[in-house]
Amino acid sequence: MFGFNSDKKKETIESIIKETHLKYDEPLKDHTTFGIGGKAKIFVTPNEEELIKLIKFLKENKKGYVIIGNGSNVLVSDDGIHDVTICISNVMGEVKVLPTDNDDEMIIEAGAGALLSRIASVAKDNSLTGFEPLAGIPGSFGGGVLMNAGAYGAEIKDVLLDIRLLTDDGEIVTKTVDEISLSYRHSSIMDEGGIILSGRVKLKTGDKEEIKKKMEELAASRREKQPLEFKSAGSTFKRPVPAPGEEQQYASKLIDEAGLKGFEIGDAEVSSKHAGFIINKGNARATDVMRLIRDVQETVYKKFGVKLEPEVRILGDFPE
Repeated sequence: MFGFNSDKKKETIESIIKETHLKYDEPLKDHTTFGIGGKAKIFVTPNEEELIKLIKFLKENKKGYVIIGNGSNVLVSDDGIHDVTICISNVMGEVKVLPTDNDDEMIIEAGAGALLSRIASVAKDNSLTGFEPLAGIPGSFGGGVLMNAGAYGAEIKDVLLDIRLLTDDGEIVTKTVDEISLSYRHSSIMDEGGIILSGRVKLKTGDKEEIKKKMEELAASRREKQPLEFKSAGSTFKRPVPAPGEEQQYASKLIDEAGLKGFEIGDAEVSSKHAGFIINKGNARATDVMRLIRDVQETVYKKFGVKLEPEVRILGDFPE
């Protein structure tokens, strides 16, 4: 039992979370697209009601927790996660289509655990356009909003209407897209805290066959340009922020020009297909990936004076 004494009564995680939503010593490599990571001491996949109770319980007992979604943008240490790992998964992944007063648009309401690909599929099936560029991002809706995920010139902020947020004070509030200040791979939630529970996007009606064709074309482009045949966490580094008056630079181009394409440490490799990706060729360790990240950062800085910032979330402890 993972329990703590309370002035009111003795509670345990087991009394809050269904048995089917709770695991111990769960390998996190099975829950990340990198296929890398040690074990989660306690691994929870709660529904919304359980999540709200669990967060309250953990805060009252001053216990740490880590939130993950589909595990598509994280690197978990080989030592795993000792705090409670809360996976906002398909348990919180309901997707609904709602009408509006305007015949030319509709709203999709999605739980934080809904995959972006699932939302795109629902949009297509209902002849709704605007979500096609996001279909190939292998993340969840909550994570996509948190970091304002984007691809092919489109971002979540372009279609997001509002979200429901569990604040650090335990309140559930609705925030509009403007109130969470979405920018390149960033939202104010990252600074202010809170957990996204669900949200709504507004899409325009379109031609179903054209929507399907666009999704297929973008998927083909991804397969051609990105190393999708290997496990990865997507783009490893953020686009560098240019100084005033300077042109925008791109991490993949800098890494390529630094001669790092194909550079390996163990089974971790800077993809020879797309230098913006670090891939797991089979049995890469998290420490291999982290060493590669640091070597890339150091080399690019020495050659070009540009500091690359990881886009991938680093979870757990790593040796210096």
